[in-house]
Amino acid sequence: MLLAACGSAPTQQREARAPVAPTVAVTATTTIAITATTTIAATATPTAAPTPTVALPRVQSVDLTPLFAGYQGCFVLFDISNNAYTRHNDPQCAKQLSPCSTFKIPHALIGLDLGLLRDREHPKRWDGTVYRIQAHNQDHTLASAMSNSVVWYFQSLAGEIGEERMTDYLDRLSYGNRDISGGLTEFWLQSSLTISADEQITFLRRLYADDLPVAQHALDTIKSILILAENEAGILRGKTGSCRDGEHRWGWFVGYVERGERAYVFATNIEADAPADGREAQRITEDVLRQLKLW
Repeated sequence: MLLAACGSAPTQQREARAPVAPTVAVTATTTIAITATTTIAATATPTAAPTPTVALPRVQSVDLTPLFAGYQGCFVLFDISNNAYTRHNDPQCAKQLSPCSTFKIPHALIGLDLGLLRDREHPKRWDGTVYRIQAHNQDHTLASAMSNSVVWYFQSLAGEIGEERMTDYLDRLSYGNRDISGGLTEFWLQSSLTISADEQITFLRRLYADDLPVAQHALDTIKSILILAENEAGILRGKTGSCRDGEHRWGWFVGYVERGERAYVFATNIEADAPADGREAQRITEDVLRQLKLW
């Protein structure tokens, strides 16, 4: 059963530190490359020069099982500068799940690009409906609605966008399976729209590189809202997401870490027939980032 108020708790508040996590076991790094074949024309023209070898990202497998104790979980990180992946649990990373409140990232980008949202302070008035999460029972801005995962704010926005424009943008953004058949105000909430951790990484890499087909103002606004923490190590940006279907629950934490000129894009998800949510996915992710000395 879909719960409309399944947004995550505020991500701006840092979680209490978990006990010191076990050391991560790292397997050997594998480098993969594809060599393109030479194309030979059917006419008597000279043979074309060989196409340069195209190096695929290096892939490093890590065993994070102790950190995911009690959950079926995935962690994938892409080091943009070194063109390298760090991955835990490949099958789970390829599995498509409802994006839950992580969809607020592309959702807000669409609203900003269309001019339906002015900036991070764009307000929407609460209609008086009482929700389980107390923080949802008040007026919100775009920034506060993102931080508190306020479902009604984005359901209102979805109605303004409409099905035709929503479908068009999901195609342009290449976001997940692009399926909004579950209903305009619910398709991202344990419904028809699904996305894998690997696909989240592809989308977030494009967000980081300003390579999404939306206005620069939209990109800059979302990047400012996604900042969760800044310290001497760098800047952490991210968004949680939580959903449940009966007793089965899952949580997301996606984003990226900037350390000087280097950036690391990450996506984590967890599943269990017990409490599992975005806050727990965020806690696990931060433990992993500390193990990897990235945060």
